[in-house]
Amino acid sequence: MRISKFMTVYTISVFVILAALDNMIIGLFPPLFSCISSDLGVEISFLGFASGANILFTVISSVYWGYISGKYNRKLLVIIGTIIWSLSVYITSKSNSFGQLFFMQIITGIGLGCISSVGFSILTDYIPKKYRGMLLSLWGMSQGLGGILGSLFASLIAPSKSWRTPFEILSILGLLLIVLYIFTKEPSYGQSEPELKKLINSGRKYVYNIEIKHIKTIIFNRSNKYLFFQAFFINITIGTFIWLPTLYNSKILKLGYDGKTAIVISGYLYAIFQIGGVFSPCFGYIGDYFNRKYKISRAKITSYFVFLMIPFYSIMFLSPLKNFNIKFSDNSLTLCLSLFKQIVINPWMFGIFIFAILASATQSANTPNWLALITEANLPEHRGTAFSLANLANGIGRTIGTAGIGVLITVMSLKFNEPENYSYALVAFQIFLIPSGILYYIMSKFSERDVDYVKKILKERGKV
Repeated sequence: MRISKFMTVYTISVFVILAALDNMIIGLFPPLFSCISSDLGVEISFLGFASGANILFTVISSVYWGYISGKYNRKLLVIIGTIIWSLSVYITSKSNSFGQLFFMQIITGIGLGCISSVGFSILTDYIPKKYRGMLLSLWGMSQGLGGILGSLFASLIAPSKSWRTPFEILSILGLLLIVLYIFTKEPSYGQSEPELKKLINSGRKYVYNIEIKHIKTIIFNRSNKYLFFQAFFINITIGTFIWLPTLYNSKILKLGYDGKTAIVISGYLYAIFQIGGVFSPCFGYIGDYFNRKYKISRAKITSYFVFLMIPFYSIMFLSPLKNFNIKFSDNSLTLCLSLFKQIVINPWMFGIFIFAILASATQSANTPNWLALITEANLPEHRGTAFSLANLANGIGRTIGTAGIGVLITVMSLKFNEPENYSYALVAFQIFLIPSGILYYIMSKFSERDVDYVKKILKERGKV
């Protein structure tokens, strides 16, 4: 029993680490926009399209990966996906043109699509239902943490080396991670479901696999439909956040700092202002707690937090960096310490920091509860596909946001100078959070029936 528990903890830990590493790749890119733009001789807005292509192909490919995760060995699929993204990230570091970089970002997305959907499928079979929201939040939080680490990594390495070096290092780490997979244990389908406990303990297996005809059922599941559209709208807004380092870079340059200092400081600010994401497990626990008492509460509570994102992020974007004073230095650590000092002693910086924490914290409530809802409303063999389809809506929205704001910034530039054009464009895209919150609220009326239906099916299938 002890060995079994150790393997469960080990496997969950490996996938949490993997999720962080995957998102380091995504977080790595934005702080390097200006460096890559200068080196490859391409407009900076084009890099927004490259980043958007990466996200789009991640979610498109995750649908296929999610479907085959319900039919084949999931551990082997994850190893294949990791090899794909690791090699493509390394080749990205050797790109000599925008076309090469753009193509390799697509291939990277195909590899990452495997990790998101297959990893989700494996974790939902390991995590006890009682703590589903809270523990899934660790997986979601590790993705956010990975984005922060990627931004910091780029800011620390690129100024003294090259924008290519961080990509090279991450590709090597990805290949090394494959060694950890060898010792993971693939769970049985549905082993975390209370309704199947007697079946699993008797030594039997849950033998149901997904079929093509089931995809229609997944798409037209009432809860799934609302979760798909909710993910689409919220990620239009979230997709614009990839431009935050560019916003901070512009603000710092306007204050008279040199380009190298601006890149480092903007990367630090991008990372620091996402610290509120560490509250994700708390919101997952809150969702679990109230969901045990009132089954409609998980979606309803999450809708309130989505609405709160709008004022918090808007104030954060529009607040100026008044009285901002950083000592010029070639040492990244010195700049980091100087920035923290500003946050403590400069009331304007402290205020922006507080609103950034509130904004990223309210955003973090979405991930654990969204993951728990899509898990509870679908059968075990359907979860990988349901997640990947929802993730497709997620990625399409994020791609629209990432690329669309580049267009709006160009339009805003006709009337406003930098950094106001970035600030106003980011605020304008907050409007898509309104339909997202409304869809969550409406969904709360249907989720109980869909969850009860899944329980009923599993109870019938779990009879020994």
